[in-house]
Amino acid sequence: MLKQRVITAIVLLLILLPALFHPDTLYWRLVTLGLIAAAGWEWGRLNGLGQYGAWMGAFVCLVACVMAWDLGLLRQPQALLWTLAGGAWVLAGAALLRAGVASWGQLPRALRLPGGWLALWLTWLAIVQARDIGIAFLLSILLLVWVADIAAYFAGKAFGGRFSRGKLAPAISPGKSWEGVWGGMAGVMLLALAWLALERGGVLPPPSLYGHLLSHGGWALLLLGVLFLTAMSVVGDLVESLVKRSAGCKDSSRLLPGHGGVLDRVDALLPTLPLAMMLYSLLN
Repeated sequence: MLKQRVITAIVLLLILLPALFHPDTLYWRLVTLGLIAAAGWEWGRLNGLGQYGAWMGAFVCLVACVMAWDLGLLRQPQALLWTLAGGAWVLAGAALLRAGVASWGQLPRALRLPGGWLALWLTWLAIVQARDIGIAFLLSILLLVWVADIAAYFAGKAFGGRFSRGKLAPAISPGKSWEGVWGGMAGVMLLALAWLALERGGVLPPPSLYGHLLSHGGWALLLLGVLFLTAMSVVGDLVESLVKRSAGCKDSSRLLPGHGGVLDRVDALLPTLPLAMMLYSLLN
C-alpha cells in the first residue's frame, strides 16, 4: 500500500507541477479540468448512478467548465459569485453535519447530484482564477489545506481525547478529534507566519493569501481568515466522509491507487478555494 501511495504521488506531481509552473496557464486549466471531470464521475457513482450515469456526470462537469471558459468568466471578477458560494458552503455544510449520515440519502437525488457538480464547477473556477492571480497565491491556499490536514493528523495521534470530551464527529469520521482540529489550526498559523517572513525577506514572491489578508485587515483579519478557512477545510472533509458513509464506500473510487479517488484528495479544497477567492474579491 505504501509503495502504491508513493508511486501515485510521484506520478501526480510529475503531471501537476509542470502544469502549475508553466508560464502558459492553458496547461494548468486542462490538467485541473481532467481532475474535475473525474471527480464528477465519482460523484455520480457515490449518489447511486450507474456507469453511464456516472460518465454523464463527468460530461456535465466538463461542459460547464468549458462554457465558463468560453464565456470569459475565468477572467472576470466574481465577487458576488464567490460570496454566494461561500455562504452556501457555510450554511449547507453546517446543516448536513448536524443532520448526520442518514439524512443524506433522504435528500432527493435531483438535489444531491447537481449540488455536487456545482461545487466541483466552482472549485475549478476558483483554482483557475487563483492561478491567474499568481502561483504563490494559489500555493498559499493549497498549502493551508495540506498543512491543516497533516498537523491535524499528528496532533490527533498525540493528543486525541486528552483535553476534550468525545470525538469531533464520531458517526461520520471516528478518527477525527477536536485536538486534531486545534492542532491543524496551530499548524496553519505557523505556516502563515513563516510564509509572511519569507515573503517580506524576498524569498517568496507576492502576492499570497496571507499577505493579502494582512495588508487589508491587519493581524486580526489574518488570524480570523486563516482559522475560518482551516475550519471550512475540515467541513469539506467531513461532508465527503458523510456522503461516502451514506453510500457504504470507503473511498470515492480507485482512480488513484493507494489514495482512493480524486474526491478523497480534493474534498477539503471544495469549500476552501471558493471561500479564499471570496475573501480576496471582497478585500480587493
